[in-house]
Amino acid sequence: MSEVINAAVAALSKKIESFDGIAKFVVTDEGAIMIDENGVRAGDDEADVTLTADAEVFKAILEGEMNPTTAFMTGKLSVDGAMGMALKLGAALA
Repeated sequence: MSEVINAAVAALSKKIESFDGIAKFVVTDEGAIMIDENGVRAGDDEADVTLTADAEVFKAILEGEMNPTTAFMTGKLSVDGAMGMALKLGAALA
């Protein structure tokens, strides 16, 4: 597993204890992270919503340097699945 994914799991775990639904962050060329009612873990399972970004964008979102909505609107973050759940997750990251 990549260092980027390990660091992201640790950072997300501090922000999100649990999530009502199943979300997946795909970090291009690094791997995927699952967020659900059990918390945050590395994995690539089926999800209600999948958010995809490169490592640089993902790191900027986690560090609060980039708003997830702005990343989506500028094409730096793609969302596949339940948009309402993506918005809820974005709010949790803010």
